Amino acid sequence: MHTEALDTPFLVVDACVLERNLAEGAERARRRGLAWRPHAKTHKSITVARRQLAHGATGLTLATVGEAEVFAAAGIDDLFLAYPVWAAGGRADRLRALAGRVRLRIGVDSAAGADRLAAALRGAPAQVLVEIDSGHHRTGVAPGDAGGLAAAARAAGLEVAGVFTFPGHAYAPGARTAVAADEVAALSAAAAGLAAAGIEPRVRSGGSSPTEGIAPDLPGRWAPTETRPGVSVFGDAQQVELDAIGFDRCALSAVATVVHARPGHAVLDAGSKTLGADRAPWATGYGRLPDHPEARVIALSEHHATVAFGDGPVPEPGSRVRVVPNHVCSAVNLADHLVVVEGGAAGDTVVDRWPVDARGANT
Repeated sequence: MHTEALDTPFLVVDACVLERNLAEGAERARRRGLAWRPHAKTHKSITVARRQLAHGATGLTLATVGEAEVFAAAGIDDLFLAYPVWAAGGRADRLRALAGRVRLRIGVDSAAGADRLAAALRGAPAQVLVEIDSGHHRTGVAPGDAGGLAAAARAAGLEVAGVFTFPGHAYAPGARTAVAADEVAALSAAAAGLAAAGIEPRVRSGGSSPTEGIAPDLPGRWAPTETRPGVSVFGDAQQVELDAIGFDRCALSAVATVVHARPGHAVLDAGSKTLGADRAPWATGYGRLPDHPEARVIALSEHHATVAFGDGPVPEPGSRVRVVPNHVCSAVNLADHLVVVEGGAAGDTVVDRWPVDARGANT
């Protein structure tokens, strides 16, 4: 089947680009001597996860208990919830059940959260990693406080395996190199704090897609041991605008039809319910058209995207175009399935459809 036979809009994955991204991601980790534990919240796909594992991933990173349940049910048995999960109510029972089925790590960033988690697990065999703030200022404790929190978690009855961070402040123009250095320094300081508290910080986990390809000078004893990139499996417009990748590494795009055209502008049938609505303050639009690099998505409504083409040619009504979403994780979570093609994402032979298995698994 050709993609022209499918009604728009839909999300399409170029299998060849995806395979190249997987191979390169695994190789980047190997070159740095890091375990590769990609974040599956991006793709939410059992099929993609199995491909990552086949390339050498040591396990998966996940954001929610619901996501972990989906992948555990598929037989993927080494999972890290990189989130300070508040283990109350039914979630406590779900976590305890997960810990009995898979090798499970869970993030903690407070003594209260550690106490709650210990009560929920009731001795089930899970490990915890202390989350530290390496500059993003979202969750996590200061690196200097990691040892004290680790000691509190141990006193609550938890097995502390190390520390982790998310260098999310890399999502800013020109910030990637400095943030990669922040990440390494924070992990090293936090690991030293755990060691001073008598806890071996054997896992020192970091990573983000903007910083994935940057290898700062590593401290000797407490260098990172693990990287957790997510977006780089597919790429997106934010990564392009941060100069982390080019359009040739964007494996996923939305295929849309031009439903209206006027001088300098076109309107597509893919709006926020297909592309997601994310737009960072520094982004130049709500998405990018890789075959029209001068174009910008300047406005979104639920089922329409307005594209400004500047001085470039405007596609005629009925034409199909590809749009790379700003934030691929949000776009994938809006789709029931991904259309998989070979031969290039714009014209091409449909070879499979992959369900978005963990779509909506947000609890």
